[in-house]
Amino acid sequence: MRKWWFSFVGLFLTVVARRDDFDRIGYFWQITDIHYDPQVTLHGDYKKGCVRHENMEGSSSSRNGNKGPRRLNSPNENLGTYGEYHCDSTWELLESAAKFMKSKQSDNIEFVLWTGDGLSHFAIKHLSENHQLELVKALTDLLGKTFPAQFVFPALGHDDPPFEKRLGKMWSKWLPTDSIKTFETGGYYIIERKPRKLHIVVLNTDLMRRSDTDEDASKQWKWLEGVLNKFEQNKEKVYLVGHVAPGRDERQRGLFSPAHKAYTSFHNQKYIEIIRNYSRVIAGQFFGHLHSDTFRIMLDKNGRPISWAMIAPSITPKRNHVGPNNPSLRLYKFNKDTGQVFDYSQYYMDLSESNLHAKAEWVVEYNFTSYYGINEITSENLHHLARKFVNSDQEITSLFERYHRANTVKVLPHPRDECDLSCVHNHYCAITHIDYRDFEDCIKRTALTRSAAERHLSSFSSLFVITVLVILSSFP
Repeated sequence: MRKWWFSFVGLFLTVVARRDDFDRIGYFWQITDIHYDPQVTLHGDYKKGCVRHENMEGSSSSRNGNKGPRRLNSPNENLGTYGEYHCDSTWELLESAAKFMKSKQSDNIEFVLWTGDGLSHFAIKHLSENHQLELVKALTDLLGKTFPAQFVFPALGHDDPPFEKRLGKMWSKWLPTDSIKTFETGGYYIIERKPRKLHIVVLNTDLMRRSDTDEDASKQWKWLEGVLNKFEQNKEKVYLVGHVAPGRDERQRGLFSPAHKAYTSFHNQKYIEIIRNYSRVIAGQFFGHLHSDTFRIMLDKNGRPISWAMIAPSITPKRNHVGPNNPSLRLYKFNKDTGQVFDYSQYYMDLSESNLHAKAEWVVEYNFTSYYGINEITSENLHHLARKFVNSDQEITSLFERYHRANTVKVLPHPRDECDLSCVHNHYCAITHIDYRDFEDCIKRTALTRSAAERHLSSFSSLFVITVLVILSSFP
């Protein structure tokens, strides 16, 4: 009898423990770089952003931001319903994304990270402040209807209206009073998820492009260090969330393009310093901006990986200068208390196929752990993964090819843009060397290594040819 009782108690405790583990598992979405453009029309010129020049401020098609762009019916329609690779997001694309997100894990979604750039470059440059806010309200209402029971936490991007007080009022349904106060003064805030021990710190990365002595930027750094110190004392964890990640752009090759640098050198170094000081508190970092699917590893002064950042690809298919991508969405699986990210599912729309069939098809592109063959997302595992991208100086690894397909969300590069060894090492150095000087040293080292290998191969080839000629000359 006693033995049976102990067995029953043991089984009961096991069930309770497993139930407890299950209750700690949650999901959250990351959406980024929506770049909604109300001026896009089916008759727009794709070489000019799919915009008709008469569709400027005050035209009939630009006054219906809450309903999306006015569509023109004609047998000569030349642009897809869900947009084009040269153009920013249509309203139909955004509605399809919202509908898809609502259908996935709706009961288990804890929150949504909206990491900036809600509007297109065109809207920010040409539309009035009031019209810009109307468009952001349209996006806010769409997400509010999609996630009526969840909170959406927005981060400001450079293509968002810089009207913090008016945006704060608009987003007050998601942000508590204390968060609104810092958001309205500096564009940054904290979400304390009590009684959970994982909190969310949202940064205004636009401030990190300002001068070294900028007062608002200095206030954000001071605030951030105070927040992290508080949670370190309480033995709690945080996610750092922002629009632009530190470091260099992995798709921009070379050393001297100003497009490489996300922050000024001062602010980039300051960010690295804070990560090194508080890596025990930081459970993860989440950014957008690049429109590409990649990640970053932060190292300590001894070169050991101590933190990671995920950079999610955009909803808009458009990217200037270095090629487009398919629209994408990302769903993370995580521990609601510790912040440990177990995995994520990357979803995407094949824009060409969806336009061809006039039907939005959002499907899974990959699951991170199975795609890359790692058991969980940690800084050590990600660092090891990145090193596998360059484990040979003479060939491009199949693992890197897999990463490179995901980097553009399955948009195959034009032959002139295919990734050679120089491109591979540019990705590797950007992923693993956030410090600007370290990145430059990494690029120079890999260039020297390739050059030496090429000289060695050339010498070997010359010696082989000479040897063959000598052998042939010995025959009568």
